[in-house]
Amino acid sequence: MFKRIRIFLFKPLLWAAKKFSSAPKKNKVFSSLTHLYKSILLTPGDKGLLIPAHSKDKFIIFSDQHKGRKDGADDFRLAEKNYLAALAYYFNQAYTFISLGDSEELWENNIRQVKKHNQQNFKIEKSFLQANRFIKVFGNHDLYWDNDPFAAWQLKNIYGQKIKVYEGIILQFGNDVMTTTRPNNQAQKNRQGLPLQLLLTHGHQGDARSDGNWFSKFFVANIWAPIQSLLKINPNTPAYDANKKNLHNTMMYEWSALENNPVLITGHTHQPVFASLTHLERLYKQLQTAIRYQQKTEVARWQKEITKLEKKMTTTSVNYRKMKPCYFNTGCCCYSDGDITGIEIADGEIRLLNGQQATVEKF
Repeated sequence: MFKRIRIFLFKPLLWAAKKFSSAPKKNKVFSSLTHLYKSILLTPGDKGLLIPAHSKDKFIIFSDQHKGRKDGADDFRLAEKNYLAALAYYFNQAYTFISLGDSEELWENNIRQVKKHNQQNFKIEKSFLQANRFIKVFGNHDLYWDNDPFAAWQLKNIYGQKIKVYEGIILQFGNDVMTTTRPNNQAQKNRQGLPLQLLLTHGHQGDARSDGNWFSKFFVANIWAPIQSLLKINPNTPAYDANKKNLHNTMMYEWSALENNPVLITGHTHQPVFASLTHLERLYKQLQTAIRYQQKTEVARWQKEITKLEKKMTTTSVNYRKMKPCYFNTGCCCYSDGDITGIEIADGEIRLLNGQQATVEKF
């Protein structure tokens, strides 16, 4: 009976998935990000927090954990050990933890299942909250936190106190100068040394299925997602489609690169981006530099790494050689090899965290 129902509904539901595809539209991405940014500036605490920050402040940003129920479909279970180790380290180092959306996989699971199988994860997040060092942002896979009438009760049940989940955050660094550390370890000033604003949000803005009005978001979270999960219909999304990842990241970059817009940090695509470049794009630039200066050892090194990486991804931005360092993406905490990536802000720098042992690399 189940197979017959699935066969009967498969084509119309796949048609609906394509019609309301998550492929971003540039005008919608731009308008949604601008609206969020201005809303936080004008009415802090409603859609998001405006946080005055200083170079001595420390933040760790993880997104896209997609905590599930420890079954075969749980993308997070292999990365959980590294995630817990990383959070323990950052808690002891007095970092503020910003969870940047899709922390819980609530398209494939209900909240009861996620709570039951993630006690350790919620416990350490609760420790950050008790220390007043935890900020939670919702994404498209945990829209539940934004639109379900029981969300506030569930959050209090999980964390032991009231907690609001936001759409975004602005870190405002006053007259401090935030830098990004380049491969040659030369620090470059962002925004020409002017007071720096970082806008942090999950990055699903402009997604027709997850960034519409209240009804459309409620429909996705409470009707479409359960049907999709039940019938095992999984159309491509930015997290799985290389072309959509690149398109989405490009639009996010283009918005941030506009004059007077803030530096942007998102998640959503599961593809780490540092100073507007993906890992592959950075390798291409490093290879070009090594060739120019006839560094044979370095040429061989970068060619070897590029060959390995090109098996996983080949798309690049058209103008990646000339991009401003104004867009960052956390990547995710659910890679199939147990790896985690994230963005660390400390000591006046933005750094990419990348490694199975939760070690930090500066780029």
